[in-house]
Amino acid sequence: MKTADPARVIAVARSWLGTPYHDQASLRGVGCDCLGLARGVWREIVGPEQFPIPPYSRDWGETGPREVLAEGARAMMPGIAPADALPGALILFRMMPRAIAKHVGILTGPDTFLHAYERLGVIEEPLTPTWRRRIAFAFLFPAR
Repeated sequence: MKTADPARVIAVARSWLGTPYHDQASLRGVGCDCLGLARGVWREIVGPEQFPIPPYSRDWGETGPREVLAEGARAMMPGIAPADALPGALILFRMMPRAIAKHVGILTGPDTFLHAYERLGVIEEPLTPTWRRRIAFAFLFPAR
């Protein structure tokens, strides 16, 4: 599968900077959550979403045996080892040990990433050791 130009992925992701945080939204400049950010970047890089995202509760990823977010990404994007993720990759984080991955970001540099974070909206920040060790999965955006 041919993958999208990482520089374009980063530019599109950065165009969402400053978008307020809003659960289950995906509108640049209006509101989004972390998944909504990834969905918005997908729409601009790849095209229309392949299936509707069902409603989800704020605690949807606290427990459960299935990596729902990773399974969804794997169905549409080539997966790579987190250690091999370069700028432009979609990364999924485990927010707590043994929890399923439930937070999404996009690498923008070797040590920076962009994500939508509650109370802060879409921000770009350092990929600190704390964030880096939470990365559970990584994927590449396919080309259109």
